[in-house]
Amino acid sequence: MERREFLKMAAAAAPALGLFPADLSLIARTLGNGQMEKRMLGKTGEMISVLTFGGIVVRDATPEQAAKSVKQAIDAGVNYFDNAPSYGDAEVKLGPALEPYRKNVFLSNKTQMRTRDEARAELENSLKVMRTDYFDLYQHHAVYRVEDVETILGKGGAMETFLEAKQEGKIKYIGFSAHTVEAATALMEGFDFDTIMFPFNLTSWHAGNFGPQVLDMALRKNMGIIALKAMAKGRWPQGSDRTRYPKAWYEPLTTDEQILKGLRFTLSHPITTAIPPGEEELFMAALRLIDQFEPLTREEAEHIRQLASTWDPLFSYSG
Repeated sequence: MERREFLKMAAAAAPALGLFPADLSLIARTLGNGQMEKRMLGKTGEMISVLTFGGIVVRDATPEQAAKSVKQAIDAGVNYFDNAPSYGDAEVKLGPALEPYRKNVFLSNKTQMRTRDEARAELENSLKVMRTDYFDLYQHHAVYRVEDVETILGKGGAMETFLEAKQEGKIKYIGFSAHTVEAATALMEGFDFDTIMFPFNLTSWHAGNFGPQVLDMALRKNMGIIALKAMAKGRWPQGSDRTRYPKAWYEPLTTDEQILKGLRFTLSHPITTAIPPGEEELFMAALRLIDQFEPLTREEAEHIRQLASTWDPLFSYSG
Protein backbone atom coordinates (compact mmCIF):
# COMPACT_ATOMS: atom_id res chain seq x y z
CA MET A 1 0.00 0.00 0.00
CA GLU A 2 1.33 3.48 -0.86
CA ARG A 3 1.96 5.73 2.14
CA ARG A 4 -0.47 8.32 0.86
CA GLU A 5 -3.22 5.70 0.56
CA PHE A 6 -2.53 4.44 4.08
CA LEU A 7 -2.68 7.91 5.59
CA LYS A 8 -6.06 8.54 3.95
CA MET A 9 -7.37 5.28 5.41
CA ALA A 10 -5.89 6.05 8.82
CA ALA A 11 -7.42 9.50 8.84
CA ALA A 12 -10.81 7.93 8.20
CA ALA A 13 -10.26 5.42 11.00
CA ALA A 14 -8.92 7.96 13.47
CA PRO A 15 -12.27 9.13 14.91
CA ALA A 16 -12.96 5.58 16.11
CA LEU A 17 -9.79 5.66 18.18
CA GLY A 18 -10.94 8.88 19.80
CA LEU A 19 -14.18 7.43 21.12
CA PHE A 20 -14.53 6.79 24.84
CA PRO A 21 -14.93 4.94 27.07
CA ALA A 22 -11.80 3.47 25.51
CA ASP A 23 -11.68 -0.16 24.42
CA LEU A 24 -8.74 -1.44 26.45
CA SER A 25 -9.68 -5.00 25.54
CA LEU A 26 -7.14 -4.56 22.73
CA ILE A 27 -4.31 -4.87 25.23
CA ALA A 28 -3.53 -7.41 27.96
CA ARG A 29 -3.43 -5.84 31.42
CA THR A 30 -2.62 -6.96 34.96
CA LEU A 31 -4.52 -5.13 37.67
CA GLY A 32 -4.92 -5.24 41.43
CA ASN A 33 -2.86 -6.58 44.31
CA GLY A 34 -1.70 -3.07 45.13
CA GLN A 35 0.84 -3.14 42.31
CA MET A 36 1.26 -0.70 39.43
CA GLU A 37 -0.71 -1.81 36.39
CA LYS A 38 1.27 -3.64 33.74
CA ARG A 39 0.38 -4.03 30.08
CA MET A 40 1.65 -6.25 27.31
CA LEU A 41 4.24 -4.71 25.04
CA GLY A 42 2.67 -5.81 21.78
CA LYS A 43 4.01 -8.89 20.04
CA THR A 44 6.94 -9.15 22.47
CA GLY A 45 4.64 -10.58 25.15
CA GLU A 46 6.56 -8.65 27.84
CA MET A 47 4.46 -7.18 30.65
CA ILE A 48 5.54 -3.59 31.24
CA SER A 49 4.61 -1.04 33.91
CA VAL A 50 2.33 1.74 32.66
CA LEU A 51 4.99 4.28 33.69
CA THR A 52 8.52 4.19 32.30
CA PHE A 53 11.58 5.60 34.04
CA GLY A 54 13.32 7.85 31.53
CA GLY A 55 17.07 8.17 31.96
CA ILE A 56 16.91 11.95 31.84
CA VAL A 57 15.56 11.82 35.40
CA VAL A 58 19.08 11.02 36.65
CA ARG A 59 20.99 13.27 34.26
CA ASP A 60 23.34 15.48 36.30
CA ALA A 61 22.32 13.69 39.51
CA THR A 62 24.85 12.46 42.04
CA PRO A 63 25.32 8.67 42.20
CA GLU A 64 23.46 8.69 45.51
CA GLN A 65 20.55 10.64 44.07
CA ALA A 66 20.39 8.34 41.06
CA ALA A 67 20.34 5.24 43.25
CA LYS A 68 17.57 6.72 45.39
CA SER A 69 15.41 7.64 42.38
CA VAL A 70 15.79 4.19 40.85
CA LYS A 71 14.91 2.47 44.13
CA GLN A 72 11.80 4.63 44.53
CA ALA A 73 10.69 3.69 41.04
CA ILE A 74 11.36 -0.01 41.60
CA ASP A 75 9.51 0.03 44.91
CA ALA A 76 6.53 1.69 43.22
CA GLY A 77 6.34 -1.07 40.60
CA VAL A 78 8.20 0.42 37.64
CA ASN A 79 9.94 -2.33 35.67
CA TYR A 80 10.78 -0.46 32.45
CA PHE A 81 13.81 1.83 32.22
CA ASP A 82 14.76 3.73 29.05
CA ASN A 83 17.91 5.63 28.20
CA ALA A 84 19.97 7.13 25.37
CA PRO A 85 23.52 8.43 24.84
CA SER A 86 22.09 11.83 23.95
CA TYR A 87 20.78 12.30 27.51
CA GLY A 88 23.97 13.83 28.86
CA ASP A 89 25.52 11.66 31.56
CA ALA A 90 22.34 9.62 32.09
CA GLU A 91 23.97 6.36 30.99
CA VAL A 92 26.83 6.85 33.44
CA LYS A 93 24.36 7.54 36.26
CA LEU A 94 21.62 5.01 35.47
CA GLY A 95 23.88 2.02 34.80
CA PRO A 96 25.32 1.68 38.30
CA ALA A 97 22.03 2.67 39.97
CA LEU A 98 20.14 -0.01 38.05
CA GLU A 99 22.78 -2.73 38.33
CA PRO A 100 21.33 -4.38 41.49
CA TYR A 101 17.95 -4.76 39.76
CA ARG A 102 19.06 -5.51 36.20
CA LYS A 103 17.78 -9.09 36.01
CA ASN A 104 14.26 -8.05 37.02
CA VAL A 105 13.73 -5.03 34.78
CA PHE A 106 13.17 -4.33 31.10
CA LEU A 107 15.95 -2.03 29.88
CA SER A 108 15.91 -0.16 26.60
CA ASN A 109 18.40 2.13 24.96
CA LYS A 110 18.60 4.06 21.71
CA THR A 111 20.99 5.40 19.08
CA GLN A 112 20.78 8.39 16.78
CA MET A 113 23.51 6.91 14.59
CA ARG A 114 22.11 6.10 11.14
CA THR A 115 24.93 4.01 9.64
CA ARG A 116 26.08 0.50 10.47
CA ASP A 117 29.54 1.29 11.84
CA GLU A 118 28.47 4.32 13.86
CA ALA A 119 25.55 2.42 15.38
CA ARG A 120 27.82 -0.51 16.30
CA ALA A 121 30.29 1.77 18.08
CA GLU A 122 27.54 3.49 20.04
CA LEU A 123 25.82 0.23 20.96
CA GLU A 124 29.04 -1.29 22.32
CA ASN A 125 29.82 1.82 24.33
CA SER A 126 26.30 1.98 25.77
CA LEU A 127 26.48 -1.65 26.87
CA LYS A 128 29.78 -0.98 28.61
CA VAL A 129 28.70 2.24 30.31
CA MET A 130 25.33 0.82 31.36
CA ARG A 131 27.04 -2.25 32.86
CA THR A 132 24.90 -4.78 31.03
CA ASP A 133 25.48 -7.58 28.54
CA TYR A 134 22.34 -6.84 26.56
CA PHE A 135 19.44 -4.45 26.07
CA ASP A 136 15.92 -5.84 26.11
CA LEU A 137 15.02 -3.23 23.49
CA TYR A 138 17.24 -1.17 21.20
CA GLN A 139 15.76 1.68 19.18
CA HIS A 140 16.52 4.00 16.29
CA HIS A 141 16.23 7.30 18.11
CA ALA A 142 14.48 10.56 17.18
CA VAL A 143 13.76 9.83 13.54
CA TYR A 144 12.25 12.88 11.85
CA ARG A 145 12.83 12.56 8.10
CA VAL A 146 11.96 9.93 5.54
CA GLU A 147 15.51 10.37 4.20
CA ASP A 148 16.82 9.14 7.56
CA VAL A 149 14.57 6.09 7.28
CA GLU A 150 16.06 5.29 3.90
CA THR A 151 19.58 5.51 5.35
CA ILE A 152 18.70 3.40 8.40
CA LEU A 153 17.11 0.62 6.37
CA GLY A 154 19.42 0.81 3.35
CA LYS A 155 22.72 -0.88 2.59
CA GLY A 156 25.28 0.00 5.26
CA GLY A 157 22.53 1.43 7.45
CA ALA A 158 22.11 1.14 11.19
CA MET A 159 19.57 -1.67 10.85
CA GLU A 160 22.38 -3.99 9.78
CA THR A 161 23.99 -3.52 13.20
CA PHE A 162 20.66 -4.04 14.96
CA LEU A 163 20.06 -7.36 13.20
CA GLU A 164 23.61 -8.56 13.83
CA ALA A 165 23.41 -7.55 17.50
CA LYS A 166 20.14 -9.43 17.88
CA GLN A 167 21.79 -12.59 16.55
CA GLU A 168 24.66 -12.02 18.99
CA GLY A 169 22.25 -11.75 21.93
CA LYS A 170 23.17 -8.14 22.62
CA ILE A 171 19.64 -6.90 21.94
CA LYS A 172 16.36 -8.74 22.28
CA TYR A 173 13.81 -6.54 20.50
CA ILE A 174 14.06 -3.81 17.86
CA GLY A 175 12.11 -0.55 17.91
CA PHE A 176 12.26 3.13 17.07
CA SER A 177 11.27 6.56 18.32
CA ALA A 178 9.92 9.05 15.81
CA HIS A 179 8.55 12.56 15.95
CA THR A 180 6.76 12.89 12.62
CA VAL A 181 3.88 10.94 11.12
CA GLU A 182 5.82 10.58 7.87
CA ALA A 183 8.91 9.04 9.48
CA ALA A 184 6.91 6.72 11.73
CA THR A 185 4.84 5.51 8.79
CA ALA A 186 7.89 4.94 6.59
CA LEU A 187 9.62 2.95 9.34
CA MET A 188 6.58 0.75 9.98
CA GLU A 189 6.21 0.13 6.26
CA GLY A 190 9.89 -0.70 5.85
CA PHE A 191 10.46 -3.18 8.70
CA ASP A 192 8.49 -5.36 11.11
CA PHE A 193 9.44 -3.52 14.30
CA ASP A 194 8.58 -4.80 17.76
CA THR A 195 7.89 -1.39 19.30
CA ILE A 196 7.25 2.25 18.56
CA MET A 197 7.96 5.25 20.79
CA PHE A 198 5.89 8.25 19.66
CA PRO A 199 4.26 11.39 21.11
CA PHE A 200 0.68 10.54 22.10
CA ASN A 201 -0.65 13.43 24.12
CA LEU A 202 -3.93 15.25 24.53
CA THR A 203 -2.91 18.58 22.96
CA SER A 204 -1.19 17.29 19.82
CA TRP A 205 -3.96 14.73 19.34
CA HIS A 206 -6.84 17.22 19.56
CA ALA A 207 -5.28 20.53 18.49
CA GLY A 208 -2.75 19.11 16.03
CA ASN A 209 -4.41 16.02 14.49
CA PHE A 210 -1.17 14.27 15.44
CA GLY A 211 -1.13 10.69 16.68
CA PRO A 212 -4.33 8.88 15.65
CA GLN A 213 -2.88 7.84 12.28
CA VAL A 214 0.26 6.37 13.83
CA LEU A 215 -1.55 4.61 16.67
CA ASP A 216 -3.91 2.97 14.21
CA MET A 217 -1.07 1.55 12.13
CA ALA A 218 0.92 0.40 15.18
CA LEU A 219 -2.11 -1.43 16.54
CA ARG A 220 -2.67 -3.15 13.21
CA LYS A 221 0.93 -4.38 13.39
CA ASN A 222 0.59 -5.54 17.02
CA MET A 223 3.50 -3.36 18.09
CA GLY A 224 4.34 -2.41 21.63
CA ILE A 225 3.37 1.25 21.95
CA ILE A 226 5.41 3.58 24.18
CA ALA A 227 4.01 7.07 24.64
CA LEU A 228 6.16 10.17 24.71
CA LYS A 229 4.90 13.53 25.99
CA ALA A 230 1.87 12.19 27.89
CA MET A 231 2.45 14.99 30.41
CA ALA A 232 3.07 17.76 27.87
CA LYS A 233 0.72 20.72 27.65
CA GLY A 234 2.26 22.29 24.55
CA ARG A 235 4.83 24.82 23.47
CA TRP A 236 6.27 27.15 26.07
CA PRO A 237 4.48 30.51 25.80
CA GLN A 238 6.83 33.29 24.74
CA GLY A 239 8.58 34.84 27.72
CA SER A 240 7.92 31.90 30.05
CA ASP A 241 10.21 31.28 33.00
CA ARG A 242 11.69 27.85 32.31
CA THR A 243 14.17 27.78 35.18
CA ARG A 244 12.05 25.46 37.34
CA TYR A 245 11.98 22.77 34.64
CA PRO A 246 15.29 23.07 32.78
CA LYS A 247 15.05 19.56 31.32
CA ALA A 248 11.64 20.19 29.72
CA TRP A 249 11.85 21.75 26.24
CA TYR A 250 8.03 21.94 26.24
CA GLU A 251 5.56 23.27 28.81
CA PRO A 252 4.67 20.32 31.05
CA LEU A 253 1.47 19.62 32.91
CA THR A 254 2.32 20.40 36.52
CA THR A 255 -0.69 20.29 38.85
CA ASP A 256 -2.05 16.97 40.09
CA GLU A 257 -5.28 17.58 38.19
CA GLN A 258 -3.46 18.34 34.93
CA ILE A 259 -1.04 15.43 35.27
CA LEU A 260 -3.89 12.99 35.83
CA LYS A 261 -5.71 14.36 32.79
CA GLY A 262 -2.63 13.83 30.63
CA LEU A 263 -1.90 10.34 31.88
CA ARG A 264 -5.52 9.26 31.76
CA PHE A 265 -5.93 10.53 28.21
CA THR A 266 -2.88 8.65 26.95
CA LEU A 267 -3.40 5.44 28.91
CA SER A 268 -7.10 5.31 28.07
CA HIS A 269 -5.91 4.27 24.63
CA PRO A 270 -4.44 0.77 24.05
CA ILE A 271 -0.94 2.08 24.75
CA THR A 272 1.47 0.03 26.86
CA THR A 273 3.35 2.66 28.82
CA ALA A 274 3.93 6.41 29.16
CA ILE A 275 7.23 8.17 29.83
CA PRO A 276 6.86 11.19 32.17
CA PRO A 277 9.11 14.24 31.70
CA GLY A 278 12.74 14.02 32.73
CA GLU A 279 12.31 16.36 35.67
CA GLU A 280 12.52 14.27 38.83
CA GLU A 281 9.76 16.34 40.49
CA LEU A 282 7.34 15.54 37.66
CA PHE A 283 8.32 11.89 37.43
CA MET A 284 7.70 11.45 41.16
CA ALA A 285 4.35 13.22 40.81
CA ALA A 286 3.35 10.73 38.11
CA LEU A 287 4.53 7.88 40.33
CA ARG A 288 2.39 9.20 43.18
CA LEU A 289 -0.73 9.73 41.06
CA ILE A 290 -0.73 6.72 38.75
CA ASP A 291 -2.71 4.50 41.14
CA GLN A 292 -5.65 6.86 40.54
CA PHE A 293 -5.75 5.92 36.86
CA GLU A 294 -9.14 5.00 35.44
CA PRO A 295 -10.11 5.05 31.76
CA LEU A 296 -11.84 8.26 30.77
CA THR A 297 -15.60 8.33 30.58
CA ARG A 298 -17.22 9.81 27.49
CA GLU A 299 -18.01 13.01 29.37
CA GLU A 300 -14.44 13.36 30.65
CA ALA A 301 -13.03 12.72 27.21
CA GLU A 302 -15.21 15.45 25.72
CA HIS A 303 -14.10 17.88 28.42
CA ILE A 304 -10.45 17.12 27.64
CA ARG A 305 -11.08 17.51 23.90
CA GLN A 306 -12.54 20.98 24.41
CA LEU A 307 -9.74 21.99 26.78
CA ALA A 308 -6.81 20.62 24.75
CA SER A 309 -8.16 22.04 21.50
CA THR A 310 -7.43 25.55 22.82
CA TRP A 311 -3.75 24.84 23.62
CA ASP A 312 -0.76 25.22 21.31
CA PRO A 313 0.32 21.69 20.28
CA LEU A 314 3.94 20.56 20.19
CA PHE A 315 3.27 18.54 17.05
CA SER A 316 0.80 18.90 14.18
CA TYR A 317 -0.08 16.89 11.11
CA SER A 318 -1.91 18.30 8.10
CA GLY A 319 -1.80 15.32 5.73
